[in-house]
Amino acid sequence: MVNESENNLLWHPNSVTREDREKINYQRGVCLWFTGLSGSGKSTIANELERHLNHSGYRTYLLDGDNIRLGLNKDLGFSEKDRTENIRRIGEIAKLFVDAGIIVLTAFISPYRIDRQNVRDLLSPGDFIEIFVNADISVCESRDPKGLYKKARAGKINNFTGISAPYEKPLKPELNLINADEGDIIQNTGKILNFLYERNIIKNT
Repeated sequence: MVNESENNLLWHPNSVTREDREKINYQRGVCLWFTGLSGSGKSTIANELERHLNHSGYRTYLLDGDNIRLGLNKDLGFSEKDRTENIRRIGEIAKLFVDAGIIVLTAFISPYRIDRQNVRDLLSPGDFIEIFVNADISVCESRDPKGLYKKARAGKINNFTGISAPYEKPLKPELNLINADEGDIIQNTGKILNFLYERNIIKNT
């Protein structure tokens, strides 16, 4: 059903364009979408990548799953419907950052392919880079920094991805990173930087 209020809305174009913003930022806006199981290392790698980009003079912002759920999306739970709405909102935020000429990094489980595809469809071709942090669930459980897997196995957490709720692996991500141990973090960060350099998103850093 169409929201009736939409009939009274009209998109207001800005005088300052994305190209204008990118020109003064000396960079291209892009969304780096990290997806993977809880404990796979999404936030750790995204943090390391942002640190490197920031030190190299790039304007960035990291949107992290827990941080967003503690603020903007604290009204959402973990049902399939709420997970979809969570990612929809993040997609709209990421779109704004890209339009501002910022490199936005997002670290969310985002378990459903259709939700990730919907975010991709919000952006122009080449603006959405899906990064699959591929860690086996046994590895994620061995880390379990917040004790979530243990609680999920005990039935204390419902709809937990990988245990009582599905995770749909990306079929054709731009980057597929194997993250089995701590030594992979620097190596994976380097892989992402090389990818961004090859796509002319950043200059050699």
